[in-house]
Amino acid sequence: MIDDVIARWHRYMAGELPGGLDDLLADDVVFYSPVVYTPQRGKEITTRYLEAATLTLSGDAAAGTFRYTKEVLGGDTAVLEFETSVAGKYVNGVDIVRCDDAGRIVEFRVMMRPLQAIQVVHEEMGRRLAGPEVVSRSAFE
Repeated sequence: MIDDVIARWHRYMAGELPGGLDDLLADDVVFYSPVVYTPQRGKEITTRYLEAATLTLSGDAAAGTFRYTKEVLGGDTAVLEFETSVAGKYVNGVDIVRCDDAGRIVEFRVMMRPLQAIQVVHEEMGRRLAGPEVVSRSAFE
């Protein structure tokens, strides 16, 4: 099942998944951010975080773009290592994705390094998520 979920995730990342994240995420999905202490629960907020992350991590045009470099899939879980550059800072991280039996993502966890990358991604994500309908800005500070 995880193979199909990750194939659809890659299609989403390439802008080729009809319906976007709606069919990919479970209603009760939980998102774990590398910079926000509390888990974000539910499809709506997880969609907002993942859409903002996709834009933020798309990479600097001059330095190359976001790309997955390794994948480990087993059972209901996948670990996807990625690299990109944001605001001139090298970013390396992993997405840890867990799915249910229906083929929907129930948990999405992001971990990143180095510290400078986390800081620049934190700033950019805060800007992208600062809209009035999103969690309060204090969650990012």
